[in-house]
Amino acid sequence: MNNLSSQNFQLQSDYEIISPAAINLTSEQIMEAAKLSHQIPNLSRQWQTYINSLALFAFEAWLKERADALTIKREKCTVLQPALANAIAVVANLQVGEFKICLIPTDSFDDLAVTLPQSVIDLPEYIPHFYVLLEVLEEQGTAVISGFLSYKEFVENQAKANLQPKSDWSYQLPLNWFNFDANTLLLYLHCLKPEAINLPAIPQHRAQTLAIMQTKLTALLPQLKSPERELWEVLTWEQATTILTNPDLLSWIYNYQTQAPDSSLKTNLKDLFQLCTQPALNVGRWLWDELDELAQEFSWKLLPSFTPAVMMRSPIEEFQAIIHQLQHQGLEIPSQARGAYQDLLLAGISLRLYAVTWHLLSEHDSHLWTLLLILGTTAQDTLPNHLKLRVSDQSSVLLEQGINKERGDAYLFTRLIGSWDEKFLVSVSLTDGVEINLPPFTFSPGKFC
Repeated sequence: MNNLSSQNFQLQSDYEIISPAAINLTSEQIMEAAKLSHQIPNLSRQWQTYINSLALFAFEAWLKERADALTIKREKCTVLQPALANAIAVVANLQVGEFKICLIPTDSFDDLAVTLPQSVIDLPEYIPHFYVLLEVLEEQGTAVISGFLSYKEFVENQAKANLQPKSDWSYQLPLNWFNFDANTLLLYLHCLKPEAINLPAIPQHRAQTLAIMQTKLTALLPQLKSPERELWEVLTWEQATTILTNPDLLSWIYNYQTQAPDSSLKTNLKDLFQLCTQPALNVGRWLWDELDELAQEFSWKLLPSFTPAVMMRSPIEEFQAIIHQLQHQGLEIPSQARGAYQDLLLAGISLRLYAVTWHLLSEHDSHLWTLLLILGTTAQDTLPNHLKLRVSDQSSVLLEQGINKERGDAYLFTRLIGSWDEKFLVSVSLTDGVEINLPPFTFSPGKFC
């Protein structure tokens, strides 16, 4: 740490007179920690989440009392996200000002080493500027900020000691690597520039690596059904890296361990890999009368703005007639909505998929969009009895829809609503396993997205 300015030395003197004292945890904080821990399926990880939560609340209180001007951002904090708390045994991704903080709770310092998960040391997504030790005395309802170690100092010490991870993906860090003057941590948080501690960049090839491992992981991940099984018991570290850096896959494991047996979860795993690895169509550009390169590659054809229905049968006329029919049934479609279509060939059956999208205005959330899907045949015939339309998002299979045999439907309709960070995967299948997966649909309405 060598870029503290001289004007901050007085600040240092001010902090040196403040001794780190025990932080009393309130009953509300203890209840909140218990509530967070109850979301974790494994008993030992549940206890760890409880202690981690107390550490978070104590650290926030300590900062508020001693450095109220520092901004704390906890939105990405792992302990507040059950899927991440279930996989990472410390509190990672807490942000204080421009610094990333990792809290390491312990109930005593009887040992001469501290255990850290490999994820917060070797994965850039979780590596902090500072590792902070907290002694959490759960029975007394108190915690103490005990020491800290910068990532820069960790790297220097690791090189000297040739420290290697253990088989359970943990590191044992000697206690004497840590600085036990908590006031110095406050000084750094106030005065140091984040650039003084270089963090490794997040690799850009995560999706490609995941695509390569897809088949292997599809076979391995169901082995994690038991909450008692740890990732390191099933996966290699390379495989785990692709999982630990993909929140959607971590959420799938969490749901798989916490929800009742549901075959749709396995179907969703297959769809989830498509959502995580395949490029997505940006239907938001349709509002600008544009098709992105992916839509052009897959021969999507943009349709004109809505006009009164006329006699059929070109795709444009057919689309207008379908839309008129849906509006007559009560579906409100704003004039700014835009649509496109793509012809598909599934086992010799000529299908046509229309997609209509628009920005959904809501007083509660301005970042919503909707996707209306209409599946029919190119010849306006009835759809095959055994044909199904399936739509998944990152968390589940949203619907799997077949035709009503008695009605002899000529079309399947469905409408979806999502936030701007949600994607939808659409699949069309026959009962004999023949299936088409379309590129995921996403929505980014910016002109240049």
